[in-house]
Amino acid sequence: MSGTQAEAPKRPRRLFVLLPLAAFLALAAVFLVQLYSGRDISVVPSALIGSPAPQTRLPALAGLDLPGLDSAAFLGNVTLVNVFASWCGPCREEHPVLMALAQDRRFGIVALNYKDRPENARRFLGELGNPFGAIGSDETGRTAIDWGVYGVPESFLVGKDGKILYKHVGPLTPEAVSRQLLPQIEKALAAPG
Repeated sequence: MSGTQAEAPKRPRRLFVLLPLAAFLALAAVFLVQLYSGRDISVVPSALIGSPAPQTRLPALAGLDLPGLDSAAFLGNVTLVNVFASWCGPCREEHPVLMALAQDRRFGIVALNYKDRPENARRFLGELGNPFGAIGSDETGRTAIDWGVYGVPESFLVGKDGKILYKHVGPLTPEAVSRQLLPQIEKALAAPG
């Protein structure tokens, strides 16, 4: 009888030890499935795709002779809206790509300057060049929230009808531009206005 009583406490103890191991193995299986699924984990879906761009009226970046950001100006035009900040390292990386895109006059490039000091943003653009036709100053970050911004840099392609067609999270690279953004721009330009 004493042998049976000694085994009874061991069973719950063994279960107590195996339960965390089973949970770990289940989580590892989920991670492996995600890893080998082939999905691009850098793609962050946006609920705004296909929806009208958020109503936006941001004041101009002080000290530059450019208009602020006004979503009413999107109608009838294909517009790339770039969210940037001078304190953002990846924004500096993507800036040459934006400068190259600005050479294509078939669409406009505008900016939402996110939680930045005007003097810092002006210095950033003075050093690297200004690809933007309009820059809105979003010092509080409230407008970026309306746009569903996760972080900087991010870019949104807005069609002639004022709807968001595409979102790119992270710095634009030449590869991302040629494989993803330019085909979206071509579609937007071909769509009826």
